[in-house]
Amino acid sequence: MSEPVRPGVARAAALTRQPAFWVVATLLAAGAVRISQITGRFFSVYPVATITAIAMFALLAVPFWLFVSELDFLEREPPSLRVLAFAWGGLVATSVSIPGSTALDNLIAKLGSPALAADWGAALAGPTVEEIAKTLGVVAIVLIARAQVNSVLDGVVYGALVGLGFQIVEDVVFAIGAVAMAGQGDQVQPVVTTFLVRGFLAGVWSHTLFGALAGAGIGYLVVNPDRSRGHRLAMAGLALFGAWASHVLWNSPLFRDGLGDGALALLAVLVFKGLPPLLLILFLVRRAHDQEAAYYVAKLATLRDPELITTAELRVLGSGSRRAAARRYAAARAGRRGRTAVRRLQRAQARLAVELSRASGSATADCAEVRVQRAVLIDLGHPEAVEGTRSWRHTASTVGTTAVAIAVLWVALSALGGS
Repeated sequence: MSEPVRPGVARAAALTRQPAFWVVATLLAAGAVRISQITGRFFSVYPVATITAIAMFALLAVPFWLFVSELDFLEREPPSLRVLAFAWGGLVATSVSIPGSTALDNLIAKLGSPALAADWGAALAGPTVEEIAKTLGVVAIVLIARAQVNSVLDGVVYGALVGLGFQIVEDVVFAIGAVAMAGQGDQVQPVVTTFLVRGFLAGVWSHTLFGALAGAGIGYLVVNPDRSRGHRLAMAGLALFGAWASHVLWNSPLFRDGLGDGALALLAVLVFKGLPPLLLILFLVRRAHDQEAAYYVAKLATLRDPELITTAELRVLGSGSRRAAARRYAAARAGRRGRTAVRRLQRAQARLAVELSRASGSATADCAEVRVQRAVLIDLGHPEAVEGTRSWRHTASTVGTTAVAIAVLWVALSALGGS
């Protein structure tokens, strides 16, 4: 059985010497021109609505970006490649999908019937073009920075960021389309409605989710050379099919009629169409994270140096929830400085683990950084980055946050159902 991680490091100077880099750069430039032209037309007709849509969906992208970036805490992806993935989704994939989906929809109407295209065109044409275009963004990153895709989780992160870029740009286009369809001039109400439907309600299980699923397949294809090529291609194809099928289900007319127009009916549609793929990708992400964490924690365990990492910290570092609990515990004991110091220690330990996994790497500098952060914690009277006993305040905060989220969701559903 192969390791869940295949260590490697990509050097920025080497990337520009690869033909694939310049192909990707050209495609990004062409996509930027195309999206700029579309945005310019929007501004000329609906300036206020366009600015509002861009601002609202840009703000929506921030928490998604932070969450996806934190998925691979132990071996974070370079910011430049994360930006590239997001840009591919927002510029290249959208530029290809807008005319491509329209052409395929017209083909469905000709080969099938106008009624078929009206009912199922969005469910068949959109996912077919869009999922391929987005997945090619992860393939592009593999071609220009193969060493940075060294686990299935890396594929998930890059795929999710491609999907996020696509989702944000597409949502802005849909928002302005809603303004035009309303026929009431440069108004922001259709933008707000689109934000609630496509951003707030559908954002959890939309393009970011589909892209993550397809990206997992590309990650598996790259990091399992001990498997046959046919097997790896089949798994990558299965992941892409899963993303496509999830997208088809989401766009399909199923449950569109027959459940009514109330909040409960809309909630049922969201659950039936969105929950299955959401649970699937959460399972895959958890499994990929646990496998990668076990690999890196095992590397740190070989050090047997409590100044670098203690036995309790080994257990904490491999779990996202335990890392967060350790930071909260430090904050309770040593204030904000304690929380910051624990986070920096965890970051330094993660970098050390990655460096230890590279046979040719030197971990001297990373060991020194860990010792520096350890000294800071010792000075604060909190020498170990471990989780404490779960407090009633944290439990109450979690319950309160969940209750508020449910209330906001219900109000949004009720407003949309009654509109």
